[in-house]
Amino acid sequence: MTETIKIKKGLDIPLDGAAERHIVDARTIERYAVKPPDVVGFMPRLLVAEGDTVTAGQPLVADKHDPRLTLPSPVSGTVEAIVRGEKRKLMEVVVVGERLKVKGETTQVSPLTSHLSPQSPVWWMLKERPFGTIANPDHQPKGIYISLRDTNPLAPDLEFALQGREHEFEAGVKALEAFAPVHCVRAEGPHPAGNIGTIVAALDPINKGECVWTVNAQDVANIGRWCLTGEYRPERVVAVGGPAAKAPHYYRLLCGACLQRICDTQLIDTSYPSLASPTILTSPIRIISGSVLSGTQITANGFLGMYDQQVCLIEEGDQYDFMGWLMPGLKKYSFSYTFLSGMLRPFKALEPMMPIKPTYSFNTNVHGSVRPFLFTGSFERVFPFDIYPLQLIKACIVGDVELQEKLGIYEVEPEDFALCEFIDPSKTEIQTIIREALEVLRKEATA
Repeated sequence: MTETIKIKKGLDIPLDGAAERHIVDARTIERYAVKPPDVVGFMPRLLVAEGDTVTAGQPLVADKHDPRLTLPSPVSGTVEAIVRGEKRKLMEVVVVGERLKVKGETTQVSPLTSHLSPQSPVWWMLKERPFGTIANPDHQPKGIYISLRDTNPLAPDLEFALQGREHEFEAGVKALEAFAPVHCVRAEGPHPAGNIGTIVAALDPINKGECVWTVNAQDVANIGRWCLTGEYRPERVVAVGGPAAKAPHYYRLLCGACLQRICDTQLIDTSYPSLASPTILTSPIRIISGSVLSGTQITANGFLGMYDQQVCLIEEGDQYDFMGWLMPGLKKYSFSYTFLSGMLRPFKALEPMMPIKPTYSFNTNVHGSVRPFLFTGSFERVFPFDIYPLQLIKACIVGDVELQEKLGIYEVEPEDFALCEFIDPSKTEIQTIIREALEVLRKEATA
């Protein structure tokens, strides 16, 4: 049953480059990567070596602390490379796959042919809050939450992305009901209304010692396919757009796909450096896997993040504006009314009557340097949780765990503070602060 909630606080960022409602089939991409750093708290142990032949759904890495939790290969093929970073940290396991043969879709919803369990290749799609780790099979969640609307800037329309997969979605929900009550929620209102954190906080906030599980709506359909047919195919409809994209639209591909072919067709400036180039920070274009507010920068031949369903191309803001904030700024977006464009912004009550809402070609400029962290009252205007955001951030900075718990640290994830970071006049990396604080609590809880 679908539930609806209405959120008033928040902010929809009018970013230019929304994807057109047209899907290009990109499932013929042959290179894929499983990226353990995308999974919070996952301590990878390699199960394969370079040159090994693997099948779709075969585990490539396992968690050292819980061998039941694994990250499987998205396709059948050969392990091409094992990429390590500093201190030999495992970054990627790259697989060159065979050409995907798409089978006919199953039309029946029941009975389920495969049982969902921690040994299932789709188990990693289940995430647990607090902390954002893979769902622990030994925990009993209060509920399982699915957001039916992604409100991030340029995010895909999930209703459009799931067209034709309704039966698989229903099967996925049925499989999840064996573990806890499932809440399919459609949030109305500005971003971050569609964030899972906002939905859980509105319906049943998390207290210390409690947990909930969350699943991306498209992954629910992938779970449903596995349960109906036994076929592991982590398919995503991904929105590729942004101010620096030539022709923003949707792509149908598999999780972890190499984005080289897509970037070659979408980049306005084709001089974007490759993975081996040392000039990544001097490129005129930034490619972000995930939301522009909380995603990860990748290279043009990099891979889609394991939980991402959008890619944003945005210009690097390495230039300086003449006279800065002293200029009128008619073409610059302003939340705090620093520029004249903020004064010309229509009243909120009049926005639904506007036939076309103005959009802006943002870049990565932060418009200033790091400044003292001050009380401004701005965070409360875009933060829909029933907690004090600024006080919680300061408690995380000083490391006061007891105060963090009193202020509701278990209800939030870094993405819930993305808007606060966007409008912050102090230019503070708030999401990093929240993640570091959560990591301290997670390690204490698992010690």
